[in-house]
Amino acid sequence: MDDPIDESLNAVDILVRQLMSMWEQTVSLLPSLVIALVVLFITWITARFATRIADKLTDKTNMRASLQELVETIVRLAIWIVGLMSTLTILLPGLTPTSLVAGLGFGAVAIGFAFQDIFENFMAGILIMIREKMRIGDYIECEGVEGVVESIALRETHVRRNNMELTIIPNSILFKNPVKILTDQEKRRHEIIAGVSYDTDLDVAKDVILKAVQSAEQVDPEERIDVFACEFNASSVDFKIRWWSGSKPRAMHESRDNVIRAVKRALDDAGIEIPFPYVTHTFKEPVPLAGKE
Repeated sequence: MDDPIDESLNAVDILVRQLMSMWEQTVSLLPSLVIALVVLFITWITARFATRIADKLTDKTNMRASLQELVETIVRLAIWIVGLMSTLTILLPGLTPTSLVAGLGFGAVAIGFAFQDIFENFMAGILIMIREKMRIGDYIECEGVEGVVESIALRETHVRRNNMELTIIPNSILFKNPVKILTDQEKRRHEIIAGVSYDTDLDVAKDVILKAVQSAEQVDPEERIDVFACEFNASSVDFKIRWWSGSKPRAMHESRDNVIRAVKRALDDAGIEIPFPYVTHTFKEPVPLAGKE
């Protein structure tokens, strides 16, 4: 029968030998640990200097701020990836760069499937920034959302609506759907419809309307003003009036208000009628009361 004391001594002896083996392995790894720490320190220094150089280079261009941050992030990330891979190969000699890259590739594919929407918005944000067609302060319209662009991040764009509500739009929506940029130019064309009665001389009416639009405030006099007879309506002959003014919503509303007031005033002064819409009424025979013929 085994002595319990001998078994305890054997267990202690095994534990001591394992601790000694771990200590010897740790001591043998000390040079590699020191070298790995030096590599990490060099990586940190290199990333800082490379980021500063990238910042100075991008400052000399017309690149937007968010795209500059993206360039700096990519430079910093690339340097740290190389540094960490070098550190792992020093600490684990059996780990070759080829196997490490293969493992990272498999992991990237798995992560890509798991976070597909996030990467889609991320890539869409990069492409939107590179395209540089939509800028901070632009007034846009996309998928029922209309407002001023406040910020463009890598994953999302912030749009401030006219009622001051903030809408956060994923960049993939802006990239895959048509986006109206109403303030891409400083001015754009506006139009309204004005109708005159059928007994009106259309040449006279056109001349009156044209002069009224030319005299209206906030109408760009350097751009062409169009007045076209466009349709025979139920109670009027309609003119399409087109002019150029500021592209911002406020300028659009103000110029439209001024043009409508000027046209109405000019037509009234010229004695030209703006008819009401003609409504056809259908009269039915009265239904006789019960018991009466």
